Amino acid sequence: MREMILKAVANPPKILWGPFLPTLLNLGVQFPLMFMCMGVFKSNPLIFMVTIALGHIFMIFLGNKEPHISSMIQAFGQCRRISNNLYKEKGNKFAP
Repeated sequence: MREMILKAVANPPKILWGPFLPTLLNLGVQFPLMFMCMGVFKSNPLIFMVTIALGHIFMIFLGNKEPHISSMIQAFGQCRRISNNLYKEKGNKFAP
């Protein structure tokens, strides 16, 4: 059991040498944008292939600098919740 945990912490998931979540976000934004521009403006898809490749290269460098960027993005999304305060005070009060 410990080996699986240590392996998951030591080797975060990657897609073609890039961190998992930023790479999926890059592709998830650029592919629909490419298809919309192809349909509306009749643009060449090779322009978008170049931007997808450059974005992926940027993600690879970002992943080399901070290998756990996917976990950091997920943790940021979970901790940015706004709480409802029971008393009228400034700031977040999680305990009553």
